[in-house]
Amino acid sequence: MKKINLKNILTKTFKKKKVKKKVKKKVKKKVKKNLLQKKNTVKKSAIKKIKKEKSLKLKNIKEKKEDKNESLKISKINEQKPEIKKVKVQGSEKREYKIKDYVVYPKHGVGQITEFKKINIGGIDVETYILKFEKDKASGMVPVNKQSNLRPLATINQVNKCISILKSKPKIKRSMWSRRAQEYEAKISSGKIYELAEVVRDLNKGDDIMIDQSYSERQLFEKAYERLLTEFQIVIGSSLEDTQKKIDKALKRNLNKEVAPSSATVQKIENNPETIQEVE
Repeated sequence: MKKINLKNILTKTFKKKKVKKKVKKKVKKKVKKNLLQKKNTVKKSAIKKIKKEKSLKLKNIKEKKEDKNESLKISKINEQKPEIKKVKVQGSEKREYKIKDYVVYPKHGVGQITEFKKINIGGIDVETYILKFEKDKASGMVPVNKQSNLRPLATINQVNKCISILKSKPKIKRSMWSRRAQEYEAKISSGKIYELAEVVRDLNKGDDIMIDQSYSERQLFEKAYERLLTEFQIVIGSSLEDTQKKIDKALKRNLNKEVAPSSATVQKIENNPETIQEVE
C-alpha cells in the first residue's frame, strides 16, 4: 500500500482554486474593457448628433434673422417717398427728315416739311415738324417723337410695282358696300402706297359709261387717285399731265380724251373763287 501524502493533496487542491480565481478575474477585466469601449463609442456618436443638431439650429436662426432684415429693408424702401422729377424736355426719336423734304402723312397725304418748331405744352418743350399740304392748302404739326407715323416717299421700284398693280384685274368682294367702303377708307388712311394702288384699281370704272357709280364710291376713288398722283409726280419728277397720262394708261381710262381735272378739283375751284384767279 502506498502512503498517502496529505500535504501534496492539499497543495494541489488549493492551487486549482487559485487558478480558477485568476481566470475569473481576467474574464471580468476583459468584459469591463469591452463595456467601457462600447460606452465610449456610444457617447461619441451621441455627442456628434448633438453637435449636428446644434449647428442646424444655429443655421435656421441665422436664416430667419437674415429674412427679417431683408423684409425690414424692403419695407423701409417702400416707406421712402419717390422723388418726382419734372420733365422739361420731351424724349424724342432720332431726327430723320430735313427741311424741304417731302413726306407722307397717312391722314392727309403728301406734305412738305417747312420748318422745325419748339412748342411749350404744359411746361414741356415739344419739338415738332410743320408740314404744308399744297393740295388741301393746309398746314399741320407732327411731334418729332411721333415721326414713326410719317413715311418717306416711295422709290421708283415701288412706283413701277404700283403701276403693275393698276394694270392687274380688280378684286371686288361681294359684301355690302358699307363694309367695303370702310375697308377702302382704312386702306387710304393707312398711307401705304400699294394699298392706295389697290383701291384705285378696284374702284376704277374706266370709260364704261353704262356702269353706275355711287357718289361715295366716286369720292373714295378720287381721294385715292389724287394721293397716288401727287406722290408719283414728285417721285418721277415729271409734270402733272404726264403722270396722269401714265396712271390713266395703266387703268385704261381717258385714252381717247384729253387729260381733264378730276371732279373733286373742279368742286374745289368752284367753291373757292380765289383759286380761279390763280389758275387764270
